[in-house]
Amino acid sequence: MESFFNHLTSNTAADRASLISTPVIQDALGGVLTREDYLAFLEQAYHHVKHTVPLLMATGSRLRPHQQWVLEPIAEYIKEEIGHDEWILSDIAAAGGDSERVRQSEPGAAAEMMVAYAYHQVDRVNPIGFFGMVHVLEGTSVALATRAAASIQTALGLPDQAFSYLNSHGSLDIDHVEFFKTLINNINHPEDQVQILYCAKRFYWLYGEIFRTLPRLTK
Repeated sequence: MESFFNHLTSNTAADRASLISTPVIQDALGGVLTREDYLAFLEQAYHHVKHTVPLLMATGSRLRPHQQWVLEPIAEYIKEEIGHDEWILSDIAAAGGDSERVRQSEPGAAAEMMVAYAYHQVDRVNPIGFFGMVHVLEGTSVALATRAAASIQTALGLPDQAFSYLNSHGSLDIDHVEFFKTLINNINHPEDQVQILYCAKRFYWLYGEIFRTLPRLTK
């Protein structure tokens, strides 16, 4: 019998491919981004990453009776994710950007809508649907982050300190993904599985909109 993680992965393959084909991601992998492009990406990453821990906390507080076992994995995730938004601000400063301006700035519409949809799922639909967002961000990161970081760094000559966020979410984060895979495979309630798959598809599109709407200075 196919595991739920494999079912989730295979049934979002087209959505993942659409995200990866986004021009800015292809340019990042090809090493043709400008420093301004990279800073624009980091700014929007900051605006959604700073909500990861609050969303995990909200998810834990709204779990239904049959979902209570997820509290312990959520606690582990929170410990892993605390401070990642500050890593991004440090990367921005190391890349020559204005981290304090970013801290005080408003998110772009796409990042704002993705975060709002996550809170909507947790608050009003099914809190377990939040793991559809985790699937998108974790899976995309491991597949692309390290490759993109290497290409961007080579092209722009930026220091290692400008890539702590991407590198921490790339191939070095495989253990984290295995942890998520185990969690997902233990979710066997049919309604929860349907909701996670539904949300993953939505989050692939929403996350893609962040990349599709970044201000570009290349090409």
